[in-house]
Amino acid sequence: MDFHAAGDGTTDDAKAFAATWNATCGDSRSPTMVIPGGRTFLLSQIRLDGPCKSPVTVQLDGNIVAPNAIWTTTAANLLTFYRVNNLTVNGSGQMDGNGAIWWTCFNQKKCRARPILLAFASCNNLTVKSIHLKDSPDKHMTLYRCSQVQVNNVSVTAPGKSPNTDGINMAFSDHVYISNCTIRTGDDCVSILSGTSDVNITNSKCGPGHGISVGSLGGEGSTALVERITVSNCSFSKTLTGVRIKSWQGGSGKANGFLFENLNMTDVQFPIDIDQFYCPRGNCPQQDSAVAISDARFINIQGTSSNPQAIQILCSQSVQCRGIYLDNINLSCSRHTARTRATISNAYGTIGGMVKPHVQFLGA
Repeated sequence: MDFHAAGDGTTDDAKAFAATWNATCGDSRSPTMVIPGGRTFLLSQIRLDGPCKSPVTVQLDGNIVAPNAIWTTTAANLLTFYRVNNLTVNGSGQMDGNGAIWWTCFNQKKCRARPILLAFASCNNLTVKSIHLKDSPDKHMTLYRCSQVQVNNVSVTAPGKSPNTDGINMAFSDHVYISNCTIRTGDDCVSILSGTSDVNITNSKCGPGHGISVGSLGGEGSTALVERITVSNCSFSKTLTGVRIKSWQGGSGKANGFLFENLNMTDVQFPIDIDQFYCPRGNCPQQDSAVAISDARFINIQGTSSNPQAIQILCSQSVQCRGIYLDNINLSCSRHTARTRATISNAYGTIGGMVKPHVQFLGA
């Protein structure tokens, strides 16, 4: 409020935020920028740039709200932190993207580009904790070219039918730790895209939404690389998938080093899903090249599937999946009349302990 922010929810406070940020970022005494509780700050699009003179904390205790209007026709983020190292964003406050108007516009095919709520680009040693994100027009939080990231106790909510409202989306990032988060959206709870390695997601809840996804990878003939991804001690409720790896035909590169462990599924359509034929709109031509998927371990996964096909591992004949390992899997159908089944194609793997439904790998 030192820089004359109105905090009334109707006056655009972007200029006051920018002035406050410039003063904070230029302070060499590890400053804190406070967004006070009990106030609502309307923000138009704003980018807060580094590098800063010392570690910075942004204390979000109030509410930030996006304009309730179609405010851009090009790709945009409401709030971007760019090249800010040693940044902490925490507090009990909320960012509200006012997404409903955008979802309607998109569903009517009138809006092609929709803004992201909160974006971090080239931010290293980043901590985001305890804030709440809701109703983004598109993805809620993105990490792009970030390293050493901790996301803890963050909640994300949007209606289950809101389009493309991923919770946390990351690309070209490494050493990302997500813990104790609750994500309920209309798309992936967490989406891990190419160029990303060393991700650990634990003790988090997902659903509704599309699950925790690696990919999609290899789109438009691109070369993908994703390595060392762990998802553990998480629960999934009424999601499209639980844990999945999805890639397009015609791509190349590799995705390897996955551990999916101690997961609970409740009424999940496809609890375990590897799909090298990702093609959401249909009509994809048959292509031989594919992203090579290997070393994926699924251990201690229990619960119910809303679809009898609880496990699907669909791999390319030309680039088969290798090193798939299943141990202590028990998935029953939430519709008690049906038995669960697995569909496996072109995949080499091994079975540890009990696996239900029955799985047959190549070479087994």
